[in-house]
Amino acid sequence: MLSVNLPFAAIDHVQLAMPAGQEETARKFYAGLLGMREIPKPAELLKRGGCWFESGPVQVHLGVEIDFRPAKKAHPAFKCTDYDALVAKLRVAGVQVTEPDDIPGVRRCHMDDPFGNRIELISLT
Repeated sequence: MLSVNLPFAAIDHVQLAMPAGQEETARKFYAGLLGMREIPKPAELLKRGGCWFESGPVQVHLGVEIDFRPAKKAHPAFKCTDYDALVAKLRVAGVQVTEPDDIPGVRRCHMDDPFGNRIELISLT
């Protein structure tokens, strides 16, 4: 078997854009609904606005974009330990969740964050 030296080991974080002044909205969604923990931004970056979240090794950095346009196609896909409970929680909160059945053996859904950025959730089971 050949040994291959792969150039990457993991994704450090995913960067999504958000409008200025919407940090509290981001907190309600990413921490409140998705259950991520807000982590402090470095002082120099804090001046730019936005906020960062993590869940284990998964990090999402939300940065302010002056001419904000949501990412409608490009998106992060998060593998969920309790997919059913999270999807139910999102639906109860009024988040529109669509579950395509187009990849055999994969349970997944799509939704938009409060800013219109597409998010995908994938069940681990």
